[in-house]
Parts: sequence; C-alpha cells; structure tokens
Amino acid sequence: QVQLVESGGGLVQAGGSLRLSCAASGRTFSNYAMGWFRQAPGTEREFVAAVSRNGGGTFYADSAKGRFIISRDNAKNTVFLQMNSLKPEDTAVYYCAARTLLVTMRRNDYDYWGQGTQVTVSS
Repeated sequence: QVQLVESGGGLVQAGGSLRLSCAASGRTFSNYAMGWFRQAPGTEREFVAAVSRNGGGTFYADSAKGRFIISRDNAKNTVFLQMNSLKPEDTAVYYCAARTLLVTMRRNDYDYWGQGTQVTVSS
C-alpha cells in the first residue's frame, strides 16, 4: 500500500501558475510510476501527466504539453506538477496516482489515488 496526499491547489487568475505536490508514504516511492489526473464537474477523470519510476520518462496530455511539467524527487517521496499559463478550462480537482512497474497514461492502470486538490482558474 502507498498513501498519497496532494497539496498546492487554489484559486489563480488565467495566465498564472500553480505547483501541485503529492507526498507518498508507505512503500518505496521509487518503485512506483506516478501520474496526475484531473476531473471537472460532470466529466470523467482524465490523464494530465505521468512520470516513470526514475523520472527519466515523462508523458503529457495534449492539453498539458508546453504548459505543465511533471517531476519527482525520490529522496523526498514527492511528485510535482508545475502548471503554467493556466486557463479557465484547467479548473478541476487534480489527483495524483501511483502504480508499480511501467508508467502509463491510462487511468484504470493506476492502483493508488490521493484525495485530490482543487484548482480553480478565473478568467
């Protein structure tokens, strides 16, 4: 089992930036590929970004490319999502997720989820 706790969400104006963090505990963090997903009201949870176990591989949804950066610090058991040039359509609850073995972009491949952090972007 691994426990995940997100932080860093909030209210920001369009064009602004936020940095989300996800702290993991319970098992060896470097054994897990990590992903960020988001869910807006009335929509399905969607993939945003993912990072491989050693941080060497990163993957992004088209909506995040060029604006968001995922990274991890295995010494601190934390994964980050730096979000720049935020848009109102980025408003959602953001979740981090973990899975063993290879990184994927598929929501159903992830075994462990945090409780989410709200991001609201005003126009």
